[in-house]
Amino acid sequence: MISFIGAGPGDPELITVKGKRLIETADLILYAGSLVPEALVAQRKPGTGAIDSSGMTLEETHALMREADLAGKDVARVHTGDPALYGAVREQMALLDAEGIAYRVVPGVTAAFAAAAAARVSLTVPESVQSFSITRLGGRTDVPPGQSVRELARHGGSLAVYLSATYAARLEKELLAGGVDPRTPVLVAYRVGWPEERLVRAEVRTLAATVAAERLTRQTVFLILPGERDTGKDGSLQSRLYANDFSHGFRNGGTEEEDA
Repeated sequence: MISFIGAGPGDPELITVKGKRLIETADLILYAGSLVPEALVAQRKPGTGAIDSSGMTLEETHALMREADLAGKDVARVHTGDPALYGAVREQMALLDAEGIAYRVVPGVTAAFAAAAAARVSLTVPESVQSFSITRLGGRTDVPPGQSVRELARHGGSLAVYLSATYAARLEKELLAGGVDPRTPVLVAYRVGWPEERLVRAEVRTLAATVAAERLTRQTVFLILPGERDTGKDGSLQSRLYANDFSHGFRNGGTEEEDA
């Protein structure tokens, strides 16, 4: 069996129990050493090889996985973050499908969620922000017009922008063009989960200047947080879920309202 495993953003402990177990019991480990810390694959059984795939092609990694599978070996293909997001998993699975080779995917913690946790911020806010989008600026890989930062910004929800640190000035302009308040808080998170992690707070209007001043480039995720300054209609940010007068299927809060 070949297992595509989400390794999280960098902290070796930010991995699922299942993912950790499959790495520890694999007969062959392939991992992108430029993004996945070696410590994450260090706890492997004796005799298991761990190969850094960062300099390899799709065909080369597929050949290694295919050879191991035909030999009856278990393979751990370790990806940064979550395999489903901005990864190269789809094309790898297509090659395996074409040859009838079995595989599974184990989810991981993506950088946006790790950044929100590290900075102790919420991506959703009652009565204010109830949607969250993940996107990127177009670069060598295009972004369809209807999915651009500018269009998603018009919705008023929280945004996570990946793979765009080298275009910080353009990101700032796109957010403003999408109608985002210039004073909207932005969390700039660099190498989340790594020892050199940096969490820098800015506003949309200072985003480009902040990135330049901090000299942040690769492995930076931006969280645009329109709800961070909102105190709600009654001056509170509290969810109704735990309010004394809110009833649902597991608690009677003294009203007729039920949880939908």
